[in-house]
Amino acid sequence: MLTIQGLCVRYGRSAAALHDIRFDVADDQVLALLGNNGAGKSTVLRSISATLRLHRGAVTEGEIHYDGRRIDRLDPAAIVRMGVVGVPEGRQVFARMTVEENLRAGGVTVSSASARAAAKERVLDLFPVLAERSRQRAGLLSGGEQQVLAIGRALMSGPRLLLLDEPSLGLAPKMVERIAATIREIHAQGTAVVLVEQNAMMALSVADRVVALDVGKVALSGPAAEVSGSEELRRLYLGGHAGGGHANGADTGAGDTATITAPDRRRTLPTWTPPKTRSLARWSR
Repeated sequence: MLTIQGLCVRYGRSAAALHDIRFDVADDQVLALLGNNGAGKSTVLRSISATLRLHRGAVTEGEIHYDGRRIDRLDPAAIVRMGVVGVPEGRQVFARMTVEENLRAGGVTVSSASARAAAKERVLDLFPVLAERSRQRAGLLSGGEQQVLAIGRALMSGPRLLLLDEPSLGLAPKMVERIAATIREIHAQGTAVVLVEQNAMMALSVADRVVALDVGKVALSGPAAEVSGSEELRRLYLGGHAGGGHANGADTGAGDTATITAPDRRRTLPTWTPPKTRSLARWSR
């Protein structure tokens, strides 16, 4: 579905932000893009969605292809119409607009009324709380509710490839689990996902493949099950030594035995799977 070949990016006159980035995303995959602050993760997403120029960046070398068509020279609206939609870091909902108006804005590129209705039904099935808050201003929602609104708004355009930039940032652990469950459900419904995350534990729990960046270069890539236990991934996150940390940088007190291990993806989250339906359980406050 997506192919990135030799991508190099520069912001203004600064040093290169990305150098020779290469990876593919299949149409049935969740790909996790990992790395510490400044590794270049968000720059990759901006390059795919053609929003790089809004941040005074530019692709200097390489190509990005989607469904066999080169897209790194297109504008953002054209890429959305092709089925590639991003959810930026920090949620960025329209705070003064209602939840309903935010969702309507997400479907503005869809010309078919029936397609918009189907997309809205899908979103409200995933996130019933958005139906409950439909007339509420988005800025008055909790952080977790704003995040699901941002994801729901992106889904209103019916994307085939969803780009998620740090969806767990600033959320409580329970909400992080719910976001992970949401990503699994979106993927199960047929949408490929590129997930940018600093929370490696969460990302590894939902990803099929992993690409880890280090200072603008691909340092590691492969199936999530293999990469999760690798020494190289541990080095990237723990600064070259084994002790005293974990995937998101907090101290674990685990001495020299700390590792990054993906949770069992088969485990069902009891608060999220109703006994008689395949859809996610209702979101609550």
